[in-house]
Order: sequence, then structure tokens, then C-alpha cells
Amino acid sequence: MSDSAAPVIAIVDYRMGNLRSVEKGFAAAGVQGVVVTDDADVLASARGIVLPGVGAFRDAAANLAASGLREVLLSRVAAGTPLLGICLGMQLLVTTGLEDGTWEGLDLVPGVCERLPGGVKIPHIGWNTVDYPVGSPLFEGIPEGSAFYFVHSYRVLPTDASAVIGRTEYGVPFAAAVASGNVFGVQFHPEKSSGSGLALLRNFGRIVDNAN
Repeated sequence: MSDSAAPVIAIVDYRMGNLRSVEKGFAAAGVQGVVVTDDADVLASARGIVLPGVGAFRDAAANLAASGLREVLLSRVAAGTPLLGICLGMQLLVTTGLEDGTWEGLDLVPGVCERLPGGVKIPHIGWNTVDYPVGSPLFEGIPEGSAFYFVHSYRVLPTDASAVIGRTEYGVPFAAAVASGNVFGVQFHPEKSSGSGLALLRNFGRIVDNAN
């Protein structure tokens, strides 16, 4: 990664946890210039953004809005800054969350986030293989069928099926990864997914470098 006074990648701190493990994942992947921040000015100067998260869609959406970070994030994405949503962060990318009500998402990947269907143990915890319906630089060099670590109870249903760049199955097939322009999301935790996960974080670092 190239040197700059501004952070290369900002991990958004909106009080939803899992921040330091993502930061450590990037460090283990060899990606430099990654910071955890809740400062809108720092976020505005970053050349890449990561939206992680563990918890409820409603609380996450409310925290983003109340902190003022939502508008900064949307402005940066509109300007072409690459964004990676992880787990709850991916779920927030859609238009509407349906967790104990109806909540407004970021609408960066049109669609809904709904609970996994009945008939399977909830939450879904464990390793699942991921197939690639379409090619994406996010999975460059990572063999199809590689396993990633999931912990979640909800799934993303994009309006446009071509937004699904990774697919897995837990009772039913669902989107393990999505992309729309400079916006990417993964339902699994790359920072907990061994070599394949670190390769994905490294790929996102390259996406950021190539965009700047």
C-alpha cells in the first residue's frame, strides 16, 4: 500500500463491535495504513472504508445515523471510495432490514435483509464453502469452494441477482458476498477465516490501491 498522511483504509467504529479483530486481520494480511475511527473527518479522508459489525440491524442503523457517519460514508461511496461491509456491515448495505420491524439500510445494494428460514439451527455458526456465480476482484486467487467462517441469523436478498458474487448454502442457498460498483459485502468473517479470509482482505487492499 502507498504511503499517505491520510489513512488508507478506515474501519468505521459505530459501536457495534468486532472492530479490533478486523483491524488485526488486515495487519495479518499485510495491509498497511488501516485505522479504526469514529471521526467523520478521518473517514472522509480515507481511501477505502470497512463497515464491520455484530448485533442488531436496528441498533446499527440508528448508531450510524446518530453519529453522523452515515452521511459521510454515503458521500464517500458516491465519490468512488471502495467500501467493504462485513457480516452485519454487509446486511446494512441493503435497502431494508426486517429484524424485529422494518428498518432503513444504506440502499447501496438494493434488496432486503431477512431472517434465515425455518428448519435450520439459528444462528448459523461454522465453516461453509463459497462458490462464485460471477467473477470479482474480491475473490481473486481464492479457489472456488474455499471455506469461510459464518456467524449470523439473517441473510441478504439483493433485488438484482447479479449482485451476488459469492453463494453458500445453509438450509437454503443465500448470498455469501455481494458487489455493486465500488461497494462489496461479505456475510462471513474474513478475519476469522484463516488463509482464504486474509487473502480476501489483501484483495480489498488492492482494490483500494487501484481505485486511487
